[in-house]
Amino acid sequence: MDDAALPRPAELAALLAAKLCHDLISPTSAIVSGVDLIEDPDSQDMREEALALVISSSRKLGALLQFCRVAFGASASADTFDVRDLQKLAEGYFETQKAQLIWVMDCESVGKPAARTLLNLAQLGAGALPRGGEMQLSVDGSSIVMAATGPRATLRPEVIRGLSGQSMGEGMSGYWVQAYYLSLIVTDAGGTIATETAEDQAKITVDLPG
Repeated sequence: MDDAALPRPAELAALLAAKLCHDLISPTSAIVSGVDLIEDPDSQDMREEALALVISSSRKLGALLQFCRVAFGASASADTFDVRDLQKLAEGYFETQKAQLIWVMDCESVGKPAARTLLNLAQLGAGALPRGGEMQLSVDGSSIVMAATGPRATLRPEVIRGLSGQSMGEGMSGYWVQAYYLSLIVTDAGGTIATETAEDQAKITVDLPG
């Protein structure tokens, strides 16, 4: 992708679809592998392990799909979301992550732009903690803050570029496209995004109009 060019709508849709397929393929493949073992007459001694794999992977896939419906999809016609429902979605996603989620909210509900912002920040925050740590996600008035703390916590350059509305340049498209998608959500809602990084710390602050 040319460094000065931003993707057209069809290209952006293709990049988002590729990211979602990448996220969903792992639990899906695990389910298929488990079913293959269950059906294999020569692997009946592994039936219990295979069944456990199918069950755990199905739950992971279900949680991820529910998460993505709100983070990336239309999800519902409602204009507001209960933060307790969003917390359950985020916690379901973090069950498969190395980092610990800390959820701090001062409100009972948020609008659709804020709901999508919260879940996308949760996923970006998990990606900022490759070796684990803590990721606090908070809402305070019009500000939504993701603060990640842990060994080698950082924001990839392509994430920072995406959040600032810039093209990807060099880097991984999956990291960039989610950050850029979030920047579009925030910009369309009339908000702003700021990033901060320090040793073992990464922070994203989104301000949305009330």
